[in-house]
Amino acid sequence: MRVLLHTPLKPPDSPIASGDREMARGLRRLLEHLGHRVIMPAQSRVAPGVPEPEAHLGLERRARAQASRLIARWRALPPRHPERFDLWFTYHSWYRKPDWLGPTVTRALGLAYLVAEASHSPRRAQGPTRLGHRAAERALAAADLVLTLNPRDIAGVRMRLRPGAHQLRLPPFIDATPFQAAASGRQTNDPPLLMSVGMMRHRDKLESYRVLAKAFALLADRRWRAVLIGDGPARAEVEALMAPLGARVRFAGAVAHDALPALYAAADLYLWPAINEAYGMAFLEAQASGLPVVAGCTGGVPAVVADGVSGILTPIGDAAAFAAAVGRLLDDPAERARLGAGASRRVAQHHDERAAARALQTALRMLR
Repeated sequence: MRVLLHTPLKPPDSPIASGDREMARGLRRLLEHLGHRVIMPAQSRVAPGVPEPEAHLGLERRARAQASRLIARWRALPPRHPERFDLWFTYHSWYRKPDWLGPTVTRALGLAYLVAEASHSPRRAQGPTRLGHRAAERALAAADLVLTLNPRDIAGVRMRLRPGAHQLRLPPFIDATPFQAAASGRQTNDPPLLMSVGMMRHRDKLESYRVLAKAFALLADRRWRAVLIGDGPARAEVEALMAPLGARVRFAGAVAHDALPALYAAADLYLWPAINEAYGMAFLEAQASGLPVVAGCTGGVPAVVADGVSGILTPIGDAAAFAAAVGRLLDDPAERARLGAGASRRVAQHHDERAAARALQTALRMLR
């Protein structure tokens, strides 16, 4: 098939590192691995980033015109033209950045419409978010198939699907191979090296760093070092939070994705409080690298971090409980090793691209 991959939030070639970008890249790799041609024509592109709700009315008007141009171009192309697609595949549609184009285009052209990682939040139906919410509902109502990555979204999505539409689970996935290879020669550090990866943005990300700083302070009497990987507009606030810890916390800044495996391999324990986290691609990368995880129990995190098997989950926002879990693993190298082995094994079995490719192939057969 020729698949139009539409990524309203962030395209695979975005220079901004994020889990959304990595998942979009991963889906493109899966489709190509399965023998499909992936296209992203200019007519289907939208401005990256999340607009303010008051901009949604203008976006909806412009989307109608953009959809009309895309439909007209598709109809004018010869049947074998490389931009003439058979399937519209949207990755990530939600009330803040819905798919304005896919439902209109696929209805007009009589093509299958697939959405991966959609969500539905009834509390967004009123007020300034209502236009984006309605657009997200229209996308769900038009979909022939929805692939759900976060178990938290299953029930809300199901209630908006039309009769005959399908919903399947697609567990979040990564290409585990480079992380496993880099970790093959891991050596234990003394003192242990703690690692966190997260963009330094305001709101939820900053709140996660706030919990992390409080937990570090509670562990001040233990032997450890930490490295924080990431950057962004809230970096000054994060640096201020960590300043009392002095040289024990090092800022590595933004790091190219292909440099991450070596950094995970050099660490002993992965930490992230995960305030309002969907599921967190970095959790999969850390576990593929054989790192045990301490994480906040929120959203889809329990679907990617198995409590007591690959890490420890703590109540969301509870810095004392988070610190206690880290302290327990600092004191018990054998438990760190057990959880690290479980983490690597679990990613290989459930969250590697090979398993995801099989699941996607099964899903696509339902559209034929």
